[in-house]
Amino acid sequence: MRIWVDADACPQVIKDILFRAAERAKVLTTLVANTTLRVPASAFITSVRVKAGFDVADHWIVRALQAGDLVITADIPLAAEVIARGAHALDPRGDLYSDDNVRERLAIRNLLQDLRATGELIGGPAPFGPGDRQRFANHLDHFLTQRRSTP
Repeated sequence: MRIWVDADACPQVIKDILFRAAERAKVLTTLVANTTLRVPASAFITSVRVKAGFDVADHWIVRALQAGDLVITADIPLAAEVIARGAHALDPRGDLYSDDNVRERLAIRNLLQDLRATGELIGGPAPFGPGDRQRFANHLDHFLTQRRSTP
């Protein structure tokens, strides 16, 4: 199992949690972005810089992941693709995507996007806060603990 991070929009506090978790759980963690990323020197942490462009990092992650891997992303279409390929997806706010909820979230995302395009809805998600960080850390820890106890 590996962790893949859609790192372009991932908050630094989440990256820091992932760096500590990679070392503690000894799980390979790769950050993928279209900018150069600074990551700690570690046998378990790497970064990949992809060319700039729409969804380039997403497509790179989808090609590289294996069933059972974990992808950290706020991108719901990417999460849907990850789930379809037998992997797992966790939002930086701590929401674990599943077969049961990813299609619904994709439909809501598309509706909100349409409403924003028509001007009927202004704004985006709430600011990232301490509760989001804690929920993410808890779900990540639970996920990694489950994987360690599964043969």
